[in-house]
Amino acid sequence: MEKDWKLFKKKLGGWQEAYMDKLIEEYKDILNSEASSFDKYCTLRKKIYDDYKSPGVLARDVSRSNMFIILLGLLRDQAINMDDLNEFSDELKEDIEQFIK
Repeated sequence: MEKDWKLFKKKLGGWQEAYMDKLIEEYKDILNSEASSFDKYCTLRKKIYDDYKSPGVLARDVSRSNMFIILLGLLRDQAINMDDLNEFSDELKEDIEQFIK
């Protein structure tokens, strides 16, 4: 598990950056839509508020004991997929696969 923890700490920032790049494109789509300025603002404000809760944006309480929960959240929010976990231990991947079934 120590290897998984070190790998997780190494990869988390990159995963978050990639996820935020995706979100920024979604924000641009909202701003470039045909909606009224007010609707754009309200839609964007709500989306940013909702996205802020995602571990893809801000992972809270990053620790060994919370790593599994954070990984599940990243998978749930599609900030990562199972292919992103290729370098992790088989045990961790199996535990995650069992949990998301």
